[in-house]
Amino acid sequence: MAAVDSFELLYRELSRSCSSYVETLALIGALYTASKAVVLLSDCCTFVRVHFLPRIIPSKKKLTQRYGDWAVVTGASEPVVKAYAEELARHGVSIVFVTQDPATVGDTAASISQNHRVETLVITADFFLHQKACKPITEAIQGKDIGFLVNCVDESSDAPQSLTAVPEECLLDLVNKNIVTATLMTRLVLPGMVDRSRGAVVNISSGYCCRPLPGTVMLTASTGYLDNFSRALHLEYSGKGIFIQSLIPLQIASNRHQQSSSSSSSRSSREGWFVPNLDVYAHHAVSTLGVSNRTTGYWPHTLQYGLMRCIPEWIWVFGSRVLISQS
Repeated sequence: MAAVDSFELLYRELSRSCSSYVETLALIGALYTASKAVVLLSDCCTFVRVHFLPRIIPSKKKLTQRYGDWAVVTGASEPVVKAYAEELARHGVSIVFVTQDPATVGDTAASISQNHRVETLVITADFFLHQKACKPITEAIQGKDIGFLVNCVDESSDAPQSLTAVPEECLLDLVNKNIVTATLMTRLVLPGMVDRSRGAVVNISSGYCCRPLPGTVMLTASTGYLDNFSRALHLEYSGKGIFIQSLIPLQIASNRHQQSSSSSSSRSSREGWFVPNLDVYAHHAVSTLGVSNRTTGYWPHTLQYGLMRCIPEWIWVFGSRVLISQS
């Protein structure tokens, strides 16, 4: 009994001496919980503002009035870019395709022109020629009200492969397509937008920029470059009336007759709630123009992206290695 009484006495003394600390810890816990609740509420408001309000209460001004009559599109060999260009054409925007191989976009340009009654133009430009490639583009866009520039990362070689296994020619080609082209095209188009104090630059990367993955060094780096390039441009030109957007799509189902090889943005897969078809994704993505400078463009993808951010990187890398080894 004496031992029990001693324990109870010790407990009361400790409780009395620590009461002030308990109150302090309770206050800290309450403040932490309140801060997390405020962040969650802010994220929910942003989610609704970006993905739902623009479609529920659309802007009274047309895209051509807000930004311009023409869009310059690169990387149109990617199905998601073709769908995005077609969605712009539905809003009355004429399209200039810049490509290294005109055969890849010739049918698309003709179809868009016929179905949506807008002008289309295909410019052949090989950016391996650097400054020589810029001349025909500059001549073609001169005098046109260029309101949009759409760049897209090339995901044609997304199969897991170590950096040392990639041929040097392929490395140079990837850097040229994914970094040089987007940077030079932005440099060519921006001066006219700045003069008119309006315009939109949309850089479409992919979910690869969210988390690094083994065997996709070049693709992860390229998408990361486009994402950070867009964010830096936004800081520099948002005050001059130019809207810069980093578009980060995750998996999209191909609803075209052609098969896409891209893993995170348009791999041919079964269509579903989290895997929209190209037309659905493009419709949602275009609705975010002028609303968010960095977005997935599609609200279920934003939910997925939020979950991806919550996963510790070591778990993500371990899981990706397991999946790659089993595939």
